[in-house]
Amino acid sequence: MTFAGAAARLAGMAGVAFGWSPDAFWQATPDELAALVRGLAGDAPAPPDRGDLARLMEAFPDGG
Repeated sequence: MTFAGAAARLAGMAGVAFGWSPDAFWQATPDELAALVRGLAGDAPAPPDRGDLARLMEAFPDGG
């Protein structure tokens, strides 16, 4: 299969699995697509908890 054929097939599968339009597929990064695939496979990391969020907010405060 050619790259173009494989990309078209993957774009179609992303449309079915994630409701993505072709534009959404082509604008997504490989990491974004991989994160969604991991989520479907049950391999997604746990979401951040309250402590994680507090540490991130302290490390990266909103400034004005």
